[in-house]
Amino acid sequence: MKLLNVSAQQLLKKLKNKQLTSVELCKAYIIQKKKYDNKIQAWEYFNEKKLLSDAKKSDKQRKKLKSLGVLHGLPVALKDIISTSEMPTKYGAKIKLKKKNNLDAKIVELLKNAGAIIMGKTVTCELAFLSPSKTKNPHDYSRTPGGSSSGSAAVIASNMAPLSIGTQTGGSVIRPASYCGVVGYKPTYGLISRNGILQTSYNLDQVGVFGKTVSDVELLSKVLFARDDEDETTTNINFLNNKIKIKKSKFVFYKTKRWRNVDSISKKSFNKFILNNKKIVNVEAAPEYFEDMIDCHTIIYETEMAQNFHHYYKTLRGKLSVEIKKAIVNGLKHSAKDYALALDSMRIYSKNIHSIFERFDAIITPSSCGIADKGFKTTGSPEFNKIWSLAHVPCISLPILKGEKDLPLGLQIIGKQFEDLSMLRHAKIFKNYR
Repeated sequence: MKLLNVSAQQLLKKLKNKQLTSVELCKAYIIQKKKYDNKIQAWEYFNEKKLLSDAKKSDKQRKKLKSLGVLHGLPVALKDIISTSEMPTKYGAKIKLKKKNNLDAKIVELLKNAGAIIMGKTVTCELAFLSPSKTKNPHDYSRTPGGSSSGSAAVIASNMAPLSIGTQTGGSVIRPASYCGVVGYKPTYGLISRNGILQTSYNLDQVGVFGKTVSDVELLSKVLFARDDEDETTTNINFLNNKIKIKKSKFVFYKTKRWRNVDSISKKSFNKFILNNKKIVNVEAAPEYFEDMIDCHTIIYETEMAQNFHHYYKTLRGKLSVEIKKAIVNGLKHSAKDYALALDSMRIYSKNIHSIFERFDAIITPSSCGIADKGFKTTGSPEFNKIWSLAHVPCISLPILKGEKDLPLGLQIIGKQFEDLSMLRHAKIFKNYR
């Protein structure tokens, strides 16, 4: 447990200094999985023999000093909507989806080139949407871990993996990170390729990462940032080697109408944080367009889901969840005009949010309405996340706050588009999350 409690960067240092082998590390994770996953159920695919075989290959390469990338020998878990050539991908669905190919997704190629070991596939909600998965919250097995990157957050919280990858369309990285008490980071839209990953919404799907520290998720994301001709939204912007020094941070918290949906104990915890950091945090009334952004997100998401999944709705409707069917039906009802207006509004809102950063370095909010919901009828509300996904800005959840019963509650920090590195530096000012 002491070994698995440390950060990914510390593990990499031990591997590099030959204080630890990849085989030893992977055996420790196998033991941890056997101990906890029967209750948590965060893994969709986990092959012990393959994992140890890949670890042995990695150790041999280290001895020969061949292809030693920045993640060499470190296992990384993948959300089960990311295609891999050597592992099945089920998309959290009862139906069998048509696959274009069985090749590795672009990000899997990048991970392998960096020397990472693909550890297995983590559980996701059906088609990465809202229907609850089988995964339980590691802090309280009677509560949801969030969705749809439920397994990816849970394996970090339960020390069954050092790093993991998820996706976010509404709040599927930030909310599970909040509920499970880990660091979750969703970069700017276009920094990470979605090639080889299930598409639910072209304009909203974004890849995100989980780890124990800000530095861990920064390290992993840097490996994944790359231009990809197969995903035209990806960018050539290269800011990774820039050394940014933060002299003073200035944050703003906008109290929206959604604040009324936060439970009283979580409000108290967040207000205490604001008070303790009043020198660097301004509290202001929220711009009116914030509420309109949530409606805009819904129209785009449902319309594009209907476009992507209407074939399965027509042919296999009985095997789809109520949540998926409802979203597709709603998406088919949205007119072409409504959809076009929503896309135009998305661009306008993004510019409006861009102007906020003329006055502030970052925005802060709770990562969720409160602690993880009791029971498994819902994965929780993404209402504190949707507008940032729509605006394509970077955001990160830090496990700083506590809610009822001392359960985790994330602090969400939102940065300026394509200034991810600066946002991560500002996030690091908070104690113990470097």
